[in-house]
Amino acid sequence: MSDDNPDVSTPTSRTPAGRSVTSNVEISPEVVFGLLGTSDVNLRTLEQLLPADIHVRGNQVTLTGPSADVAASERVIAELVDLVGRGTPLTPDLVRHSVSMLTEGSTESPADVLSLDIISRRGKTIRPKTLNQKRYVDAIDNNTIVFGLGPAGTGKTYLGMAKAVQALQSKSVNRIILTRPAVEAGERLGFLPGTLSEKIDPYLRPLYDALHDMMDPEAIPKLMAAGVIEVAPLAYMRGRTLNDAFIILDEAQNTTGEQMKMFLTRLGFGSKVVVTGDTTQVDLPGGAQSGLMAATRILDGVDDIHFSTLTSQDVVRHRLVADIVDAYGRAEETDRTGGRLRDADRLPGNRASRRSATHGRRS
Repeated sequence: MSDDNPDVSTPTSRTPAGRSVTSNVEISPEVVFGLLGTSDVNLRTLEQLLPADIHVRGNQVTLTGPSADVAASERVIAELVDLVGRGTPLTPDLVRHSVSMLTEGSTESPADVLSLDIISRRGKTIRPKTLNQKRYVDAIDNNTIVFGLGPAGTGKTYLGMAKAVQALQSKSVNRIILTRPAVEAGERLGFLPGTLSEKIDPYLRPLYDALHDMMDPEAIPKLMAAGVIEVAPLAYMRGRTLNDAFIILDEAQNTTGEQMKMFLTRLGFGSKVVVTGDTTQVDLPGGAQSGLMAATRILDGVDDIHFSTLTSQDVVRHRLVADIVDAYGRAEETDRTGGRLRDADRLPGNRASRRSATHGRRS
């Protein structure tokens, strides 16, 4: 912990590694409440995760344990104090993500990662919450086409939408186009009741929901009527050239190879494309190969196309979602080792999702 940090005092001197030491860290009174959380909820999380014992009295934090554990815990405290000092509301989930980053030996500062604002509306700020999410957001800035691959709840679609809204607000693009395949309906849309809009609406609803989180709901119908925002099924993309647009293809694992090629070749000048999907949830009928899976093989190494992989460690929904992803991963592993290898088990995303959701926690 550096001496120039205005919110945290310099810790006590060290003793040889392996021996128990005590470090007293004084926290600025202005950040104590933000660090500890309401009813000390963040402190309780730190007690579970830090390798050193932690005790707080007033604005003084005392860390006790082997010198290496104390040093690691000091860095966590310093990063969290930095986050609070930057105005980022600290939650138990952010504490967990910060500890996870530092435990994994990341050279990037959790405070830099978790305080990156994408867009803000009515006091709500959308920002990456994990290191992989930050890398995904950076990739969108630095590449024309980005594939966001990962299980449910990793923020791949939501962050892509946030970057689209940011690009529209900054006038980097003139319109946003959101699309996804309506796999379950397939060619049978005509048999469903209602207008075409009513038939396809259930498949596009998640995109509408994310959009309403990020923009004034009253403005969205006007922007859609003007063609500034378009939400449409993938079939509507055929034959078009999309210039000066931010285009998001969601649920791309349910495209065929032909559909994926069709979609990617709609790219026009001044546009950016984000393709999101979960390779473990392919719903194509008849064992058809996923166009997303084919694209990861065919386009690997192509300049200005980037593949970002998110895992269960990046799940930002309820903590049980990460546990569910991992539990299914373990079940699939059991099926494989038992000789029951299914087509879905061959998808590479399954391997990425098996990392333990409890990595970095003290036993």
